[in-house]
Amino acid sequence: MKFDIDHIAHNNRLTDTNVYLKVIVSIAIMVATLIINNLTLDIIVFSLMSILVIGVARISIKSYIKFLTIPIIFAVVTCVFLIFFFGSGKVIFNTGLWGIVVTQSSLDLGISTFCRCFACFSCLGFLTLTTPIADLLQCLHTIKVPIVFIDISLLMYNTIFIFLDQLYTMRNAQETRLGYVGSKSTYKSLGMLFSNLFFRSLDKSETLQCSLDSRCYQGYLPVYKPERRSK
Repeated sequence: MKFDIDHIAHNNRLTDTNVYLKVIVSIAIMVATLIINNLTLDIIVFSLMSILVIGVARISIKSYIKFLTIPIIFAVVTCVFLIFFFGSGKVIFNTGLWGIVVTQSSLDLGISTFCRCFACFSCLGFLTLTTPIADLLQCLHTIKVPIVFIDISLLMYNTIFIFLDQLYTMRNAQETRLGYVGSKSTYKSLGMLFSNLFFRSLDKSETLQCSLDSRCYQGYLPVYKPERRSK
């Protein structure tokens, strides 16, 4: 089952909530989390945002976890690297490999970084999962963000979903042909998948450029101002 973030953003209990309020709250809490180095605050922020997403917006836990999956992977890799290769002071664990040790300061640094990443990504998750892209772009347009930035954001957003749809389709086709049975076939299938994605991306980019040229694109994409749905 695909993770359709656009569908989720348009179908939750906070979709019609004032977009400026959501943007201000999310950005303000995220900046405060980055500035204030406090583990308790990080846990409180993550818990609060999770409650808003799951309890108030009524977005499923499965969808929320899917959104956080990729950030979690990068956060884990980064924090493991920090724990084993940074910090000084008292050694609490010695791996016995090339002098790699874990110190108290490096462990504290890894834990605090991991919790801070979780807190910040939960703020972004709240904003992304409860706010349609049209609302966000209109908000950026209202606060006088440069047009070129808004246009690039819109094109990137559209391209990312096309890319993910292609990835999902090709992977399903490979799985139906038993392309991931055994390590040898898995490596071969992954190689074919990434090479095909590269060429498909080039083809889609040319198609997108042709479609823009055919519509007399001159460096500006009109931003749609969504109407509020009556309750």
